[in-house]
Amino acid sequence: MITERVEFSGHSGSKLAARLELPKRNPPATALFAHCFTCSKDIPAAKLLSAKLTETGYAVLRFDFTGLGHSDGEFENTNFTSNVEDLVHAANYLKSRGMAPSLLIGHSLGGAAVLMAAQRIDSACAVVTIGAPADPAHVSHNFGDSLDEIKSKGQASVSLGGRSFTIKKQFLEDITTAKLSPAISGLRKALLVMHAPLDATVGIENAAQIFAAAKHPKSFVTLDDANHLITRKADAEYAANVIASWSKKYVPEETQPEVDPVAEGVVRVSEFNPGGFRQDIRTGDGHQLTADEPLQYGGTNKGPTPYGLLAAGLGSCTSMTIRLYARRKGWQLDDVSVDVSHQKTHATDCEECEAGNAKIDRFDRSIRLRGDLTREQMARLVEIADKCPVHRTLEASSVVSTKLDED
Repeated sequence: MITERVEFSGHSGSKLAARLELPKRNPPATALFAHCFTCSKDIPAAKLLSAKLTETGYAVLRFDFTGLGHSDGEFENTNFTSNVEDLVHAANYLKSRGMAPSLLIGHSLGGAAVLMAAQRIDSACAVVTIGAPADPAHVSHNFGDSLDEIKSKGQASVSLGGRSFTIKKQFLEDITTAKLSPAISGLRKALLVMHAPLDATVGIENAAQIFAAAKHPKSFVTLDDANHLITRKADAEYAANVIASWSKKYVPEETQPEVDPVAEGVVRVSEFNPGGFRQDIRTGDGHQLTADEPLQYGGTNKGPTPYGLLAAGLGSCTSMTIRLYARRKGWQLDDVSVDVSHQKTHATDCEECEAGNAKIDRFDRSIRLRGDLTREQMARLVEIADKCPVHRTLEASSVVSTKLDED
């Protein structure tokens, strides 16, 4: 798993801290995770769920809401509505990276936030709530005896999870006026409701209300004896495995929208998204390819690098040339494969290069031949490899080293 520390602007312009976790293989889709009330992106549940989802193939972005964790801004000036706005900004950030989120996951009040934000995130086609309240006002029970002080004085200091937070009257007014039922009934996205029957913080009746308000497709999965914060590793991994399996039915892999047709004889390369490196390659005869950069260089690893495609051109042309010659000669060549690697080498390896400290492109080619062939025939086919058109084109300014791999 590769983790990037990233930041983007939230609803107020403050910088929000986030972690973008990427699998080693190409991610088919991206998930956006919203943490619980007054928590952060780095609580055990968030880290465990994210890691397990990444292990199953997803790219996952988890971030701190304004004023929490490592994000800038003042928590006391935030509310449920601002959390929803931060979620939309997070989705837009992912979209700018060419990774618009297909799956939204929210824990506790974060679950209520993703339900409210989902209709504004066009790329999302599935939503998951974990221990979410059916009404944002549910969190007010955490304020206990401080409720009267907040209402009378406009604010109060409240202890939540061992930490002190300033809660203002505007927060209470916001969660009171925010109604989830219309958002849930008009979701128009697949919904998975996950809840623990013994959840002492947000009762199981909340899951029933969310499920009843939602239209199909909708699913419910019990988290058995898990606690509200999903602190046990086994519970978090179970939830992540269920989410990954369930979402496959509703979350398609990224697709590039249709564009203007390409003229015959033309290869068109266009950006998949200006925020990333991924390129859409289309040819006039109807073929489509993808080029990208590796995850560690800021790409999404959705396709070979440009040099990878160049090496593929040399390898495929080599194989075709060998096959054509063997066919004309009537030789028993059962199979041919070509490995090509590319590197930069010092120009001293090239007798025609004038600058001794310069570097040139070097392609090392390893050819495997299978069949009832004599040593002479195999040697001749290796010689023919140097006649392939792409080889000749590259060798005008590059060195191509060829060897016969007999393993």
